[in-house]
Amino acid sequence: MNLPNIKQALELKKKLDQAQKELAKIVIEADAGRGAVKVSMNGQQKVLSVKIAPEEISKITTAAGIDPAKLQHLEEMVEKAVNEAVEKSQKEAAKQLYSLTGGLKIPGLT
Repeated sequence: MNLPNIKQALELKKKLDQAQKELAKIVIEADAGRGAVKVSMNGQQKVLSVKIAPEEISKITTAAGIDPAKLQHLEEMVEKAVNEAVEKSQKEAAKQLYSLTGGLKIPGLT
């Protein structure tokens, strides 16, 4: 690799690092069931929170005989499971990209 290419690669890495920092600050929110379930995620695809409307939990827990006070624990478990799934998905995508780039590590992609 010659000097101009190294400089380009370093500049690209710097830009990608900055983009990652900016993505971490972005918060995206989505809901389902007319607001019954709300999820907040940052631009790096990390789930920040999962909220389930208490009245929805009451409907389910009453029918199933489950303590509705466990709502927060359920939300935390859903958050953890989604984050784990996203992380596994990203690792698999990185493996695929790694094989496509012939092992060349591209910051932000592999």
